[in-house]
Amino acid sequence: MVNSHVSRRLLWQTIRLLSIALVVAIALGLININRNLTNSVTEAETNKLAITQSHQQNTWKNVSIGGGGYVTGIYLHPLQKDLVYIKTDVSGFYRWDRETQHWIPLTEHFRLEQRNYYSGEGLALDPNNSKILYIAAGAYSANWWPDKGTIFKSIDQGETWVKLNLDLKMGGNEPKRWAGERLVVSPSDSKVIFFGSRLDGLWKSSDAGATWNQVTSFPSKLNNKIGILSIAFDKNVPGLVYANVYGDGIYRSTDMGLNWSKIKQSPQSANRLVVASDSTLYVTSDKKPGVSKYINGVWTQITPKNSTKAFNGLSVNPRLAEEILVSTREKSGTNIYWSVDGGETWKQKTQATNNRVSWWEGIMLRQPSVSAIEFDPKVADRVWLSDWYGVWRTENIRAKKVVWSNYVQGYEATVVFSLVSPPRGVILLSGLADVDGFYHDRGLNTYPSREFGSSGLQLQDTYSIAYCETKPSQMVRVGGRRWNKTYTGATSTNGGKTWQEFASFPKQKMPMRVAMSATNPNLFVVTISEGQAIRTTNGGASWENVSGLPFGPKGAWNWSQSLAADPVEGNTFYYYYNDTVYRSTDGGASFEVVYKSLAGENKWHSLKTMPGVKGEVWISLDEHGLYHSTDGGNSFSQIAGVEQAYLFAFGKPPAGSKTPALYLYGKIASKSDLTNRDSSLGIFRSLDQGETWTYIGDANNPIGNNPNFMEASKQKFGLVFVGTGGRGIYYFNSPNA
Repeated sequence: MVNSHVSRRLLWQTIRLLSIALVVAIALGLININRNLTNSVTEAETNKLAITQSHQQNTWKNVSIGGGGYVTGIYLHPLQKDLVYIKTDVSGFYRWDRETQHWIPLTEHFRLEQRNYYSGEGLALDPNNSKILYIAAGAYSANWWPDKGTIFKSIDQGETWVKLNLDLKMGGNEPKRWAGERLVVSPSDSKVIFFGSRLDGLWKSSDAGATWNQVTSFPSKLNNKIGILSIAFDKNVPGLVYANVYGDGIYRSTDMGLNWSKIKQSPQSANRLVVASDSTLYVTSDKKPGVSKYINGVWTQITPKNSTKAFNGLSVNPRLAEEILVSTREKSGTNIYWSVDGGETWKQKTQATNNRVSWWEGIMLRQPSVSAIEFDPKVADRVWLSDWYGVWRTENIRAKKVVWSNYVQGYEATVVFSLVSPPRGVILLSGLADVDGFYHDRGLNTYPSREFGSSGLQLQDTYSIAYCETKPSQMVRVGGRRWNKTYTGATSTNGGKTWQEFASFPKQKMPMRVAMSATNPNLFVVTISEGQAIRTTNGGASWENVSGLPFGPKGAWNWSQSLAADPVEGNTFYYYYNDTVYRSTDGGASFEVVYKSLAGENKWHSLKTMPGVKGEVWISLDEHGLYHSTDGGNSFSQIAGVEQAYLFAFGKPPAGSKTPALYLYGKIASKSDLTNRDSSLGIFRSLDQGETWTYIGDANNPIGNNPNFMEASKQKFGLVFVGTGGRGIYYFNSPNA
């Protein structure tokens, strides 16, 4: 029996729809610049920059966690064995590698300004050519989201992509992202492609994607922000195609989409359409009938008996036209039904799991909210399945008890809130959305043994983690459960291995950031979403309001790092908000303004203190640059040449030095096209507090999927981490460190 909140993870995941990322870009090269601690850099000074081209390939890798995000579709090519693709809601597109048994990410090259393309609205295979595929990519169709989605084409199985000339609002991270398919290629003519949009009707290409035209003859009006959800061809009848308008019904064309008519009595809430090899159209729906079929102009209700749940997953065996699989879409687990007579009779498949991810448990092993279930066209009785957390496969769907094994190696899809790499103990702790967070006890290349909650307080999210600078095994983390609006935190005395929940925490208050005193682990300050900051002097037994600070920003989807403790003086804390720096010298009881008008209001920022140095405060202000104080925030100097400071972190100094390594996700001033040819960002390291910089980024993987947190190891020089909004955690380990 799992904790009651575990069964609500389906609801937790849907809150991701509110997440809005910021827009920036990426750079490459190795450069050295002269540092000038003034508030501006003149053009003459910029022209003096010494530039060196780097020939070293820097490789950033994923920290192994194991899935953790929604796989919204799975696609098997009919001509080539083991050619399998998946699309996801926030972590891009992948191709299966049979030899290594892992998923290869296909869209790592998208930069931060292209973050919109990490959400999959559709994927289509050319059924006549195993090299060609198309993806529809775009995160949100809502008015608050500024970017349009688009369609890309690959002629080499996703190794390279060409953007096509169709730009529309898409919703790869919106409702019904688990249904479909919206993007399809005609089996009788590979030049013909259809795309069903959410807001802008039906679109068609007749030249393999080179040009697109809206199908103005399509009669339905789209009014529910779901739009045209599913399109399916009958490969036996050239020109016969079906299109499902969610909330309206199913339409039919017999002339390759030139003319359309609505099929009478068709399901209005259909999720998926599949045309069998005998031309029977099968449909799964949210409402009654849950499963139906259409043949020779007649609809037949074939829902499994005594099942009143919504159905989504649907597959017809390409070799046996009457063998069908359907799956319900439940919160607590999924029912899978199998028929070998076209739905006349059904058997609910008894399931067992062969779990190969150490920390998966409870609902994760019950395959919640199946998005797709697919017969393998080349391996008899093999079936693939995708759900909230990853991909499953069985080798024998006909078995009395079907054994499903999870295959998520290479698929990393968590959303990161916080990272900590303490000077002693485990190399990394992570605070994540939806799966709590991890004590990475098995290193960076092996799945952690368990979530935080398996050794203490279990949460949906961990928003912030901190440790005591002089006693780093003493830690604190804060978080909550968004699904029922309960929030709290926990302390650890063994470096995050086990956790003890706070004895109390104010009700209905969402904690955002936490900072622990450098000398007293019972003293820490917590900022509150849309509320007054609070503090405790007894490890969370009781709380009191902090005075002098403005209300915190709205959470949970806010990644600005506003709060930090001085690393030496135990009663000193710092806070940044709205171009103002605050400081407390009485243990966080009260704060006062120490510096104003730093660089203008900046909502995306990070405030950090340099390890081991009293009064050393650094603030990154995105496009306003990077700032440095040596007197506890009384004055600040701008780091010359840093044109953009999106994220930064301090790490262990190199051998022979006491100056912490400084890492930057940002932009360094340069007149060279080699290092800044598209005015984009890169990842850099400085060993002299910003006087000179070395490029350590990866041009092939710019980490563009909403990078939101940067941390560096305090134990190993050259090891740095970047947390993302959907691709988990990346790390770089300098080969010459």
